Order: sequence, then structure tokens, then C-alpha cells
Amino acid sequence: MVKTITQYFSITPEQEQQFDALGKLYPEWNEKINVISRKDIDNLYVNHILHSLAIAHFLNPASGTTFLDMGTGGGFPGIPLAIMWPQCRFHLIDRIGKKIRVAQSIAEEIGLKNATFQHGDIGECRSKFDFVVSRAVMRLDEMLPLVRKNITPGGKNGYPNGIIVLKGGDLQSELHKIKLPYLEEKIETYFHEPFFATKELVYVQL
Repeated sequence: MVKTITQYFSITPEQEQQFDALGKLYPEWNEKINVISRKDIDNLYVNHILHSLAIAHFLNPASGTTFLDMGTGGGFPGIPLAIMWPQCRFHLIDRIGKKIRVAQSIAEEIGLKNATFQHGDIGECRSKFDFVVSRAVMRLDEMLPLVRKNITPGGKNGYPNGIIVLKGGDLQSELHKIKLPYLEEKIETYFHEPFFATKELVYVQL
């Protein structure tokens, strides 16, 4: 339900309509192509949309900021963030063609104008972005070498350009291997739902 979002964020009527539409479109598409686990589709707003928007709690990007959503699956965190930040541009990539087609179809159905889509591996994406975002696609220490080429040096936001990932569980083994500046924040300090008790946001400067 949209009130899951509006209790934490101020949004426009158009954004409210777009977020509301996701509640209908994802279950419809999930019946045809499984992009969210069947048992989890009832938790769409908390476990997927609000979880994605933890990045919007962490960062307030300048107009024109660009994002690459690596391993977007059915469109998370890219689609919720693209709705929240219409002044920014997003490129969503995934190796599984049917999932990226669902994400693209949903974006078109809600009139999302600031997102592009690519079926492929991260190695096939040569464009550069301010930030790479991702939801638990792989270990951070394995991800960093793959996306370094995709990050524009410098930055125009409160944090220098880099990666922002949403993770769960014990991250110490992978964070221990990172030799770059990073921040680790518990998402339960952003949102009060029990789901977030074990979830974290990690930003790494690149």
C-alpha cells in the first residue's frame, strides 16, 4: 500500500499514482513470469519497494545524477528510485532476459521516462555513471572490480561517486576485504518495520 511509502517520504500525486500502480502490475506480471518469490509478493511494498527506497533515505541526489542498477531483476531498486527521483537518470541491467522485460514493461505502463534497460552482463555495459546501486546481487569485494569501470570519477553530490548496495546478514567477511572508504548503515534506523532488523545499506567510495 502506498501509505507504506508516504509515512516516510513526501511524494507528488503523480508519484503516488505510479507507486500505487506497482501494487497491481507486479502481482499481474508475477503470475506470468516469476520475478518475486510467490510467498513474498504480498510483501511487495515493504520488502521490495520500501527496501529499495532506503537509498533515497541515504542520498538526496542533484538533478542529472546518473545511476546504474546492476542485477536489477524485476526492477529493484531502480524502478522505485526512478519514480522517487524523476530529475535523475537510471540504467537497469540484468542477465535474465525475461526479468528485464518485466521491468521495462512495468516502467512503460507507469509512464516512467527516466529509465533505460539492458539485457546483459555487467561486462557488456561500458557506460559511466555517478553511482552503481544494487540489491544483494553478489559479495561487495567481488562486485567492486566489476563496476569500477562504470563509475565517473569525482561527483556533485553529498557523497563522492561510488556504489550503494542493500544487503542482509553478517557483512564483516566481505567488508573486511574492502580497502576503500565506506559507510555501513542499519536500515532499521530509517524504517521501523521488523523486516529491516537485519538489513543494511553500504556505500563505498570509488
